Amino acid sequence: MRRKVTVVTGPTASGKTALAVRLAREYGCDVISADSRQVYAGIPIVTAQPTEEEMEGVRHHLIGHLPLEAYYSAAEFEADALRLIERQFEAGRDHAVVCGGSMLYVDALQYGIDDLPTIPEDFRSELKAHSEAEGADWLLGQLRLLDPDYYRKVDCRNLKRVFHAVEISLYTGKPYSGFLTGRRKERPFEVERVVTELPRDVLFDRINRRVDRMVERGLEEEARRVYPRKGLNSLNTVGLKEMFQWMEGALPRETAIERIKKNTRVFAKKQLTWLARSR
Repeated sequence: MRRKVTVVTGPTASGKTALAVRLAREYGCDVISADSRQVYAGIPIVTAQPTEEEMEGVRHHLIGHLPLEAYYSAAEFEADALRLIERQFEAGRDHAVVCGGSMLYVDALQYGIDDLPTIPEDFRSELKAHSEAEGADWLLGQLRLLDPDYYRKVDCRNLKRVFHAVEISLYTGKPYSGFLTGRRKERPFEVERVVTELPRDVLFDRINRRVDRMVERGLEEEARRVYPRKGLNSLNTVGLKEMFQWMEGALPRETAIERIKKNTRVFAKKQLTWLARSR
């Protein structure tokens, strides 16, 4: 029988973790997380990292293993996930379970991602500091100059993606789009994608109740602990951004909480759009 990887994906708060744990217990394997924020340590509440109780004794990988300052990409996730999957197979299992709703991560695992040059950390840090000093317009101007083809395609509001294209173009002296082949990689295993689906009103109610539970579990305290490092990319996430605004006096507390719920629902809609397109 060919080895199989089951990827449990779906919008936030749709029950992915519970399903992944049930499947992992059935197959006798671990769970590999495909969540771009859960990789970071120190922010378990806002990223909804599964608790010990929710994991039900099933070992989870790629959760809370990186410092907040660390850079992590879909390419690095692809390499880590493939290594962990192979380790499952080497242990005599013929099944692995991956769980997460980060769109780029799921696609990177299933279809592969283009091989891109590794950017030295000192180069990235210097460019990041310069970009922050000059602002978003400067960064977009650099991309338009260095890679006009990619500039016409990219979502200019996604500054993380814009920055990534600029740093590769500057470091290599070649347009970022020249590295994008669009070719799918062959995997030595079958990939089964399982999507957790709920009626939209039910999903949105689950999101609202999850945010309430986050507040009860100590979201405010978690936000206060990391506030001094709020400029880090790992902290540029729904839940913390709104809490930071409240802490700075820009929003009343209740408004910040309601905005977390609203912005999480908006994110879920984006995930649903991606899922619809990927079928």
